Amino acid sequence: MTVRPRMHLAVRLPSTGDTAVWTPPRTGPRIAFPACERLARTAERGRFDFLLLDEGLRLPEHRGRLHDLDPVGWAEPVAMLNALAGVTARLGLAATVNTAFGEPYELARRLATLDQLSSGRAAWHAVTATDARAGANFRAGAHFRDGGRTDPAEAVVARSGELLSVVRELWRSWTPDGEPRPFACRGRCFDIEGEFGLPRSPQGHPVIIQSGESEEARESAAASADVHLVRHGSPETARVRYADVKRRLAAHGRAPRDLKVMPAVTVVLGDTAAEAQERAAGLRRQRVTPQYALYELERLWGVDLAGHDPDGPLPGIAPRFRDAETLARVGRWRALAEEKGLSSRETVIEASGRQSFVGTPDSVAADLDAHVRQQAADGFLLAADGLEEFVDRVVPLLQERGAFRAEYRGATLRSHLELEHPAEEGRAQVKGRARMKGKSA
Repeated sequence: MTVRPRMHLAVRLPSTGDTAVWTPPRTGPRIAFPACERLARTAERGRFDFLLLDEGLRLPEHRGRLHDLDPVGWAEPVAMLNALAGVTARLGLAATVNTAFGEPYELARRLATLDQLSSGRAAWHAVTATDARAGANFRAGAHFRDGGRTDPAEAVVARSGELLSVVRELWRSWTPDGEPRPFACRGRCFDIEGEFGLPRSPQGHPVIIQSGESEEARESAAASADVHLVRHGSPETARVRYADVKRRLAAHGRAPRDLKVMPAVTVVLGDTAAEAQERAAGLRRQRVTPQYALYELERLWGVDLAGHDPDGPLPGIAPRFRDAETLARVGRWRALAEEKGLSSRETVIEASGRQSFVGTPDSVAADLDAHVRQQAADGFLLAADGLEEFVDRVVPLLQERGAFRAEYRGATLRSHLELEHPAEEGRAQVKGRARMKGKSA
């Protein structure tokens, strides 16, 4: 008998971008603890797998102007999650931490501390950024500006891959039986040795989350991630991508169940399909303010458009960058504006990404369930906006379908995600070393 796949659900609080609308005073300032506590409690009430906090390493601005959609001030995610560990009991707590900066021992200790304080509910969303402005805040940012001797992107990728590997080695340096082992990591970017200060947590070590659509990102996720975050796409595209990532696992000695593929989605609900569509259109207008429209135009055209009227037509000038992709996108925007008689802002609204699932609670629950059953996803990463309505109106329908858990079955994040405990691997490695020593003796 075929076992019905169970859906995994998570919620993300992003730091920047057009899905990062934050509307005080209803929710409160984003840096305020009560706002994040409310979000975490709601996610746990909905039996979500985890809450993901993004990392803001720089103020959200463009050409010296702050984005009007994004709040100024962003708490360090691990510190915020340490606090949230005390007001939640089962919810997984995932921190976004950039691999381009910081030292492996310090990072491993911070995340392992969160894992211990939460009794095995921590996760690390390991991201790699080549943002020179963010890098300027760190001494390690020197690899962004080395006079052209090394390609900055290549330097960051090399450092990031090695950092991820070293952090995992530090977490695994303690045996499953609670005994510390010395470590020595000699690499191109890091040359460290010593003893790691924290034993394994109830889930072994934090869950590893990676994201990205590129060939390299898919291969990296297949090799070492527990969760792979992707963009939402059509069912056909999603099934092809899902099959591709799962296929890669075998080459790394892993099974399909060892990696959960979760697209980032938005949900807009209404009592009728028409009401949901109207609400979705209103949200797009809310998220694309005049200032944000100018920001998107400047990113595409590559020039300063400070004097451009967002309620007027698209810029009449050619884009600065004449590569085929940019020219094609500008061409599509011009055709769209001409066809529908749109202003610059209206064009950005029309061209911006649509909400992923729009409809009544019944139709949204059915669509989410179908994606999982048709092997287009293992679950979904929802935007924070509208979480309470989703938990109250959609989650019960998913539970009635048998598509989502009614109660947590375990206490750790790995148990929520139905992942194998890494301590078993470590115990096998220790026994293997012991047998080798016995033979040599």
